[in-house]
Parts: sequence; C-alpha cells; structure tokens
Amino acid sequence: MKRILIVTTPVMLFVLLALGVPSSVAEKPQKAIERKMFGIGVIAGEPTGITGKYLIDNNSAIDAGVGWETSGDNEFHIYGDYLYHLYGLLEVKSGNLPLYFGGGVRFIDRENKKDKFGIRIPVGIEYLFDNVPLGAFIELVPVLNITPDTDFDIEGGIGIRFYF
Repeated sequence: MKRILIVTTPVMLFVLLALGVPSSVAEKPQKAIERKMFGIGVIAGEPTGITGKYLIDNNSAIDAGVGWETSGDNEFHIYGDYLYHLYGLLEVKSGNLPLYFGGGVRFIDRENKKDKFGIRIPVGIEYLFDNVPLGAFIELVPVLNITPDTDFDIEGGIGIRFYF
C-alpha cells in the first residue's frame, strides 16, 4: 500500500498542476447557481453502477462510484476522484454546463484474474438543470494501470444524479 501511495500522490499532483486554469475562468460560475451539496445516481458505461458526488464548493468536488464490468467478466469496480469544475466555457440558454477534470484512483476486483489498481484522469461535462436538482453527465476517463501490469485503459460513462 505504501508503494501505491508513493507512486500515485506525485502523479495526481502533477496532473492537477499541469491542468492549471486561468484565474478569470476559475474564479466563479458565469451564472450564480445554488447547488445542493450531495448527489447520488447511476452511471452506464465502464463501470456501470452507482455514483455519488460531494461538492466541496462550487468548483471542487469528490466523486466516487461502485459498479461492475459490462464486458461479461465478473469484475467489481470502485473509484474515487477529485474534480475541478470550469463554468462559462460552454454556454447554454438555461441551466449550467460546466466542464470538469481531475484525478483519482480505481480498483478492480477481478474473479480468476489478478486485481487491477490504476490512476484515473476524468474529463467530462455535466448539465445542471434549472429549478430541478438533477445533473446529467458524460465523461471520458484515461486510466494508467499500475498493477498487475503497467498499461492504459480508456473508460467512460453517461449518467444522472439527483442532488439533495
């Protein structure tokens, strides 16, 4: 476990610093929005399962999920990410459509195979409805697998969360 932390911490910090954003874009949303602090919902893709999101503030969040592989293998996924939201890059007539990106980790418990552990770099957009506590999202997630072999995966999903 110590080896995993030694490898993942610098990589996650590098990704967050490398993806730095202009302060004029990051300071505040284009439209003032009132968001609930916690959302729970479903995600379809890789993995398919349950997703939750806790908003630290209007720009930062912790996203986590549990699910299973859709390829037919008996694989159980669990992941957690830190996300940063950029408002005002994509304009819509109603609601908000922030772009988000971040870094995190993923573990896959695989039946009859060695388990996988990797570093996630999620990038996505989430449409936040006006006057309804829902967020619909789509994301693409490159993953650097560290165990059992060092290689890359591309995951992604589409989902919806109810915020309360």
